[in-house]
Formats: sequence, structure tokens, C-alpha cells
Amino acid sequence: MAVSAADYDVLIRNGRVIDGTGNPWYRADVGLKDGRIAAIGNLASKSADRTIDAAGRVVTPGFIDVHTHVEGAVELNPMGANYILDGVTTIVTGNCGGSRVDLKEWFEKLEKIKLGLNLATLIGHNSVRREVMGTANRLATDEEIVKMQALVDKAMQDGAVGFSTGLIYVPGTFSDTREVVALAKAASKYNAVYASHMRDEGDKVKEAITEAVTVGREAGLRVEISHFKIDTPRIWGFSKETIALVENFRKQGVDVVVDQYPYDHSSTNLGITLPSWALADGQKAIEERLASPETRRRVAAEMKQRLAELGHKDYSYAIVANYGPDASYNGKNISEINKGAGRAATVDNEIETILGMIVKGGAQMVYHSMGMEDVERILRYPNTAIASDGGIREFGSGMPHPRSYGTNARVLAEFVRNRGTLTLEDAVRRMTSLPARTFRFMDRGLLREGYAADVLVFDPARVKDVSTYQDPHHYTEGFDYVLVNGQAVVSEGKLNEVRPGRILRHKAE
Repeated sequence: MAVSAADYDVLIRNGRVIDGTGNPWYRADVGLKDGRIAAIGNLASKSADRTIDAAGRVVTPGFIDVHTHVEGAVELNPMGANYILDGVTTIVTGNCGGSRVDLKEWFEKLEKIKLGLNLATLIGHNSVRREVMGTANRLATDEEIVKMQALVDKAMQDGAVGFSTGLIYVPGTFSDTREVVALAKAASKYNAVYASHMRDEGDKVKEAITEAVTVGREAGLRVEISHFKIDTPRIWGFSKETIALVENFRKQGVDVVVDQYPYDHSSTNLGITLPSWALADGQKAIEERLASPETRRRVAAEMKQRLAELGHKDYSYAIVANYGPDASYNGKNISEINKGAGRAATVDNEIETILGMIVKGGAQMVYHSMGMEDVERILRYPNTAIASDGGIREFGSGMPHPRSYGTNARVLAEFVRNRGTLTLEDAVRRMTSLPARTFRFMDRGLLREGYAADVLVFDPARVKDVSTYQDPHHYTEGFDYVLVNGQAVVSEGKLNEVRPGRILRHKAE
């Protein structure tokens, strides 16, 4: 095999370097060799197999999205184009308590098919609990906790970067703090992170934050609070209190940070509109409960009460992203679907529409549940990382939340360029070094000699998110070059047919 006589594989010249620290940009060339950053500085006398002229553009580390859900989709679309074209070079999946349990087998499968971007995963509480207890609505026994701890320990040995919970979802919602702490302790000897979709993001959000911090403190883990928000219109503005609480815990010495997607709509399943007890023990049990008139009335009454507590007058805030039994529902809200079925526009009838959909397997939803005042205030908080809470998308399928396509570009276009909420350098920090330090990706997230060559070249005046709620299937525009481990997966804004991504396994120290 011929050996190149060039100094570098890739040489990026004439760019403004934003190194990921949050410091001001500076002018420098960047040389890449063997998948690593070999040199940064005046490299005018150096040669390369490929030279990229970054004049008029910035050069940054690749973005790290620490909150994704790609299980089942990455196997079908291993390139991850919707993320790569939004500048993402590393994703963390296994969030909200949901992950693969046998990570060794899964990692081996992914390495065979090859990925377009780097991937790490958490081990999910809900998945582990389901493996041991199914979806039973009860506390775990001591014996069951030991079994779950063994699964967490095995996943950490296989390379998980931490432990996640989704405490509004079945079956994790049936657990108590004692159980969560016990399982988190199984991850603690691996210097891991605890990432939590908390038990509440509305009226009881302060109690939920305290529980998340308690788990981290008692187990000895760093804490990442997922998709930090206020999801109850009646208390929009309360982020002043929640940010202050997080900061107070930090002053007490707890390593707690948050992540956020820059939208006022959330996305999750339709089941969260029902009381959690109604969702226990699997789909057959759900159908049997809802077939009982008495139980159905109880479920409906609790749904109606919860709707009022949230501050919504009806279910028009709940929009279908993907409903398998009838694709014509996609993009419509529950109020519209109810009217389309010929029912009167009442909350009771909308609840019946929801229950009918649940009986048929439920749906993926988009919810207009947050206020932009809170979104922007949380974004200003220095310890907020940017994360999509999205997934790898099949282009053109369903009506997914636009965050899977345009999260980072939206921050750069709307909150840096248009609103001036963040400086460009600080926005890049929140997408690079902040998530890297929390998840201990020790050689990524900064432009430093010796670090992995995950690098972006783009014009911050041109980057924009194109995906919308009404028309979501559009890739971000403006990322001219995206390099993953030194190889260009995007050149001049176009995808290349290379997949140089790696599995990023936790390594015991």
C-alpha cells in the first residue's frame, strides 16, 4: 500500500476556529491525520491529500447530541443523515429509561453495518425493569432489585456511558426513589452519568428535580436532567424557580446540568395522557381495562381532571406524529380527529377518541405544552446543553417533530443570529464541550491536538433549520463540511457514501 508523503490527510485553511471552550474565535489552520487533529496554527507551509478552504466560515468541533432515541431506526438508516446534516457527529441514545439491554450484541451488530456518526448509549431503567418484572404496577422486591442491578452492571461493563430513567413512563413510573438509587449505584463504580426524564415537569417539577439530584448524590453520579422544561401552561414562567434550584444544588457541590431542545412543542407517546395505572401489564391488559365501562369512566375522569390541571381547555394541543392504523391522522390534532369522526366538540368525546386510539396501539405525538419565555430562559442558563430528544428518521415518513432534523441549526439561526440570546461561541460550547465533559468523551468536544477529528466547517450567516411542524421532512441547510473521525461525510453540503462512525464505549478508569 502506498504511503502518502503529505503532512496531513485533510488541511482546513483560512477558517475562524471556534474551539468549543466558549472562548472567542481565532484564525488558524487545522490539520487532520489518521482520524485525529494533528495540528492547529499557521500551517501555510504544510501539505495535505485534501485541502478545504474555510475562508468566510467557522471551524468547530462536531456537535454532540446527548439525548436521542435511535434504537430500531439506526439499524435501518445507519448513516443518520438527518443528524449529520445538522452538524451532529456523536449521539447518545438509551435515554428516558429506554435502551437495548444486551449492549454487547447490539454494538457488534452496529459495528458490522457501520455507522455514519459516533454512537454511545445509556442503560435504561424501564428496559431493565421490564426484563425482570414486565410492566407490573408495584414496587420491586429486594431480589428483583438485585437482578436489575446485575443487568445494569453488565451493561456498564459492555460499554454503557451511564444509567437513564423515564419516570413518567411505564414501568419506571411504578418505581420509588429507593429502587432508582439502588440501580444507579450499580453504575456508580464506572464513573457514570445519571440522565433522568424526571417524574414531573409541571406542578411538581421542584420535587422531581430534588429526586433526580438525590439519586445522583446518593449513588455518586453526575446528573443530567433531560429536556429541561415547564410543560404546564398554567405555570409558564416557573423556570425562574427551577433554574435557581438547579444552581443551588450545584453550589452544594452536586454535579448537575441540564439539556434542552429549542422548541415550545414536545414529543412523546399518546399514552401519557392516561393515568399510568391504566397502562400497566401490557396491551392486552390495557384493552381489557378499557372494555370495562366502570374502569373506562374512571380513566376518562382522571384524564379530564389532568387536562384542567395542565391548563388546557381541550386536546387541540396534542398533534399526531405517527398513527399506524390510519395515516390520515398524521399532522392533525385530537380535536380535529374527533370532529372528523363526526363527534361533537367536547372534551369527553375527545377523550373517547384518545381511548379508541390507545386500544389500537397508541400513537407518537407532538404536544404544544411549553412557553417560549421558559424555553429562552432555560437556554440562557450557562449549564444547559443542546440536545434534540429526536431520532433517526425515515425521510418522508409520518409527521415527526422538526427537532430530529434541525435542533442545532435552529439554535444557530434563531437564538444566535436572529434573537441574540447566545453568542456563537457559547452556542457551540453547549453543543460540544459541555456535553462531552458530562458524558466523559475525553477526546471529543474540543478542537485540540490529539483529539478525535470530528470537525465542522460552516458559515454561521447561512445555517438554517428548514423542518417545520407542518412540513418536517427537510434537512438543515448550511453545514458545508462534516468530518467524522477525519473522514468527510458531508462535502460542500452534500452527503458522501462513507460511514466512519464508531461505538463510543465507556472505559473504566
